Amino acid sequence: MNAEPEVTQRAAQPYAGISAWVPMAAVGSLADRIPEIFGRLGARGIAPAGPPFFRYHVIDMSRELLVEAGVPVVSAVDDDGDVRGGILPGGRFAVMTHTGAPDTLVAATTALLEWAEAHGLAWDVTHVDEGEKWGCRIESYLTDPAEQPDMTKWQTQLAFRLAD
Repeated sequence: MNAEPEVTQRAAQPYAGISAWVPMAAVGSLADRIPEIFGRLGARGIAPAGPPFFRYHVIDMSRELLVEAGVPVVSAVDDDGDVRGGILPGGRFAVMTHTGAPDTLVAATTALLEWAEAHGLAWDVTHVDEGEKWGCRIESYLTDPAEQPDMTKWQTQLAFRLAD
């Protein structure tokens, strides 16, 4: 089940994250590193300012993707080993909240892409040799699996930046 997509304005957001080039089948391995991000922030007395997310920087489904697992924070953080600070860009985003297991996110993403096309919206994306380079394409994981073991009830927010 998906909430109706909408266009919304998002402010820039500092975050801490770990990035890697991985094939699509290995994207989940970055999720295993999210506790490392939380641990590094906790050791510095920094609380997360929102749910963890994946940010897709470069996408080529037949090769590797540049993906980042991250956690929003209130203010910029210094790099700490593999955990790097950054800023998610602000701007206009097409946003949709999806309820369902993680393996249904591809269909949800396709639905959001089709909705945007039907509404004449253009993405902040450029084509590079490595694939599609996105200005900002994020999946925020709104449900804590420890609190909701039923994956069919998990909520994920998709937020893809639109072209200016």
